[in-house]
Amino acid sequence: MNWQTVYAEAQRAGEAAAGYYNRNVGVWTPEGKVNVRIPLAAADVMDVRVWHEEDVLACIRPYVARAPELRHVSGSPRFQVHHFIEGRVLDSFSPRKSAVPAHVIDDVVEVMDQLTRIPQEKTPSLPDDWPESGDSGGFGRLLARLTQQVYDAHREEYGAVFADFGIPDEPLAVVEPLWDGLTSRPFAVLHADLHRKNMIVSSGSTWFLDWELALWGDPMYEIGIHLHKMDYPDDQRAEALRQWRACLPAASTAGPVADLDLYLAHERVKSGIVDTIRYSKQLAAADEPEREFLIGRLARKLNVARAVWGEKPTMTPERVARALAPWAER
Repeated sequence: MNWQTVYAEAQRAGEAAAGYYNRNVGVWTPEGKVNVRIPLAAADVMDVRVWHEEDVLACIRPYVARAPELRHVSGSPRFQVHHFIEGRVLDSFSPRKSAVPAHVIDDVVEVMDQLTRIPQEKTPSLPDDWPESGDSGGFGRLLARLTQQVYDAHREEYGAVFADFGIPDEPLAVVEPLWDGLTSRPFAVLHADLHRKNMIVSSGSTWFLDWELALWGDPMYEIGIHLHKMDYPDDQRAEALRQWRACLPAASTAGPVADLDLYLAHERVKSGIVDTIRYSKQLAAADEPEREFLIGRLARKLNVARAVWGEKPTMTPERVARALAPWAER
């Protein structure tokens, strides 16, 4: 297979699905359809990233049943080729706040359990200063440190907006003393981005995409970020958490609800900061319905973050729109 030719065809394609870090293009080859993943050169990195996705896919392949199969990796130009998974993106028929098919929760818990079975010696290497397995507090502080760095890196451009939205200069100071109280849990491979746009439902099964943010860390963070991003109805949220506790190894799920709440508090604050930046950049290219959607969603996210800081949920779409008007007009 001439993968450079496949890449060139993907580059010419007008239709693509793009996340924050990659552009995905389906291309037909003599051996069938493939998905070409091309990094976005100007992507702002606002998440912890320690591994190359192709290394993650190779690592999880013997353990995880429904993840993309890696077909090719190119270093220059940089791109990957995955087998193409036919099906429907979960978000396309079950958006946030709506109920998902029951099997999706089963499948999510199954993949989380599969990830706990991967020995650390089978994973890609980590930075020298990465917390040791079981150091849940160190892992939490690592997450919080990056969130603060994202805030600091954008303070010059967004300082006035952050202030208007009530985002403190040290947005995670309120939770900083709590990290040392986290229960020690053995670390595992985490997908760290299990949400509706990263799941494809095909023939009654769920496939899990976009492993670029995978980490080695506390399994409680995995369920926390999943619940935060899925925004399940209350009954399905409770069911996902129940199954997670019942199906994963006891050591992976040990600890009180307060541990989960701490990770959720971090994600709510992070979302308020990161989405202020990301949504502002999306507004310029958005039509009016999409602008209203983005502004309304950001107002809700900011109000959730404000609760972490003990502030009242006074953020309105009108206030968000006024603050972000300079970006919308670019």
